Amino acid sequence: MKIVDGHCDALSKLYKNGNLAFNQDVIELDVSFPKLQKAGVKVQCFAIYLSESIPNPNFEHVLQMVDIFHRKIISHPQMRWIRTASDWLDVEQSQEIGAILTLEGMDALGGNLTNLRILDYLGVRCAGITWNYANWAADGIMESRKGGFTKKGKHMLKEIETMGIIVDVSHLSVSGFWELVADYKKPFIASHSNAYSLCPHPRNLSDDQIKAIIQCKGIMGITFVPYFLENLKSTVEISAILKHIDHICALGGESQIGFGSDFDGIEQWVKDLRHVGDYGNIIEALCKNYTESQVEAFLYGNWRNFMLRNLPQ
Repeated sequence: MKIVDGHCDALSKLYKNGNLAFNQDVIELDVSFPKLQKAGVKVQCFAIYLSESIPNPNFEHVLQMVDIFHRKIISHPQMRWIRTASDWLDVEQSQEIGAILTLEGMDALGGNLTNLRILDYLGVRCAGITWNYANWAADGIMESRKGGFTKKGKHMLKEIETMGIIVDVSHLSVSGFWELVADYKKPFIASHSNAYSLCPHPRNLSDDQIKAIIQCKGIMGITFVPYFLENLKSTVEISAILKHIDHICALGGESQIGFGSDFDGIEQWVKDLRHVGDYGNIIEALCKNYTESQVEAFLYGNWRNFMLRNLPQ
């Protein structure tokens, strides 16, 4: 079965360690070409994320990651850059793996909407507003004041509606989420979040938030972060992922479910899901619990349908 993975942080690891090779099956990378090929991943989203270890992150760092995306990932002869719906369809007709460039947190844009437009020109197709804390646009989910969008951030939302960039609400504050629902006119995604009612971590989404994603015909990428699946135990099983899928289906979101692993952004793993090459283990579990058409939709079809509707043509 084909797979779409809506979020990984391999770019951050390639940025930090210039000796890592995307085309080799190295233990340091959860997401590499050999592992993607082994799993049958057809489209992988690669996030530009500037970690807290980078002093004074700025737009130049973002551009350096765009450069790494080109030099180390889509330079591979069997990788294809996806910027448009047509690109996606072309990948489907080939043996290549599609790569989508995304942004996790707008901190380094410095409130300059020209920088955001440049990323649109450079093919960034999804953008998270924040990471966990506040930036110029909005508060993140871990920000203690629990605010929403700034005035400049609300202006940014109006601008981004005119671009080819899809808004991602993972990491956004609850207040910011509901302001976006009220003000933003296009569908949006949560690329790597789970259900709060099953695991009350701040990064997860309440039932009402999940219903809002369903209402706008967005996508929710179930993530493999163990402590977003269950209150942290020594071992979290794949069965915990299925519980979140069941819950979202019960809310009416069967067509809004995808996956967003967060591989390479985590230091703890679900049992038998150590890297992207292990997707076969979750496919096996899914096939025991859902119909073939449901499994295909969760793994690929729901993301595909959303992207073909919302990517530039």
